[in-house]
Amino acid sequence: MITITLPPELEQVVTERAKQQGTTPELVALDTLRKELLPVASPPPIEGQTLVDFLGEFIGCIHSSEMVPGGAQMSVDTGKKFAAGMVKKRREGRL
Repeated sequence: MITITLPPELEQVVTERAKQQGTTPELVALDTLRKELLPVASPPPIEGQTLVDFLGEFIGCIHSSEMVPGGAQMSVDTGKKFAAGMVKKRREGRL
């Protein structure tokens, strides 16, 4: 078990939140740490469900012209853009 000493300003916020929620400061701190530090488990896939079914709400498509007038042209001259980026990094000493 670890004991964590909170600075006064955090102790005050945790105590106030506990009063609002009708719980203890310790439970507020533990809940906050769990939400911040523990990974959220994904629900298991449903049998017969495809990857599109599972990720559907996260999949989307936009045309770059919706964000950049004339489109971002991100697929044009990719080799030259990559080489120019590498040269720039080399000059900056980051490569």
